[in-house]
Amino acid sequence: MQPRERTVAGELLGAIRAIDPSVGELRGASRTDAGVHARGQLAVFAPRREIPTRGWVLGLSAHLPPEIAVVGAARLPEAAELRASIVRKRYRYLVLRHALRDPFWEGRAWRVSHPLDIDRARAEAEVLLGTHDFEAFRSSNDERTHTVRTIEEISLAGLAGDARVLAIDVVGNAFLYNMVRIIVGSLVDVARGRLPAGTFARALRSLRRADLGLTAPARGLYLEQIEHTLELADAWPPRSVAS
Repeated sequence: MQPRERTVAGELLGAIRAIDPSVGELRGASRTDAGVHARGQLAVFAPRREIPTRGWVLGLSAHLPPEIAVVGAARLPEAAELRASIVRKRYRYLVLRHALRDPFWEGRAWRVSHPLDIDRARAEAEVLLGTHDFEAFRSSNDERTHTVRTIEEISLAGLAGDARVLAIDVVGNAFLYNMVRIIVGSLVDVARGRLPAGTFARALRSLRRADLGLTAPARGLYLEQIEHTLELADAWPPRSVAS
């Protein structure tokens, strides 16, 4: 929620309260910046009205703008803790490798016109696998004191159906503010020769943001999936919200 700003959280809470005005709080599993997309976001609220999960999905859809869709609903135990139940998150970043704009990817991918050495970027990305202090890989707005995170997987591959688009997948237990966008921006800088090989290893040692490259634009980032240990019941459609 942001004061005087239109947000996904605000729109969703408004739709919920249109059905059940008693709902006071909406808790999300992950925060996404303006311009970032989310296919697998999770949110929890406590209604008083007895409405089937199917009714929630269809009812909320009728009250939401076209940019937001509820793809499933389920019931949770009353004491369930959303964020404490998260096991890992999967992000995907899309880079359109082309000299010319493509209106079908506008706002959905970062267009880079320079040639990219993907093998060089893959070698650089391997350094991040495992558990490290990622203090260098966060925005100055991130005030958290614990900056150790575990990256389980980083892959770079052409997107099925459009070889011009490079899909960069990053899977980890948690992420710092702008962490994935800084990883991607720095990978692209390495791939196009603006940063030398060994940049990530140096930043992990120095813990300095200045040792890395640019922060990739928000428009290419997607929160794809949140894996969790929540006990879901009465899901509709079946399996739609069970990671």
